Amino acid sequence: MAVANPAAASIWKFTRTQGARDGESFAAIMKTADTALSDPDFAGLIVRCAPRGKVDVLVALIRPFPPRSHPKVTIAASGGGTLTFEGSMAAAGAAVQLPDEVSAFAAGKWQTTPSLSVVVREGDSEIKGTVALNGLREAYHSLLANCGR
Repeated sequence: MAVANPAAASIWKFTRTQGARDGESFAAIMKTADTALSDPDFAGLIVRCAPRGKVDVLVALIRPFPPRSHPKVTIAASGGGTLTFEGSMAAAGAAVQLPDEVSAFAAGKWQTTPSLSVVVREGDSEIKGTVALNGLREAYHSLLANCGR
């Protein structure tokens, strides 16, 4: 019987993807969902550099929603506090981009929050997931150091 390595699940993965324009690239950090507490269609959380010094927060999904949909995303922090936002689709419907105000949480409050519970609702479809946030502070600062490169 294999034993899960909790340290592996706590790592924020750093990635760089090519943008649509020549020479354009985006740095991002990603954390996969806690599979024991998440629906199979919930992949995790993405925090990425955005143009003009912004930072975007996205919820990654396995099963995409229609590209023009605007799902409601409810986020509950394990330390208390629940907020609901209207998202927009990104990455061919496989990610829900949250409004700009959510990036302030990733830059601050979430860095001391153990985990987030996320519910994405679109029409009569609902996808739930949980993401552990340990290591976010270090990963976030590493991301910022790589933005704009």
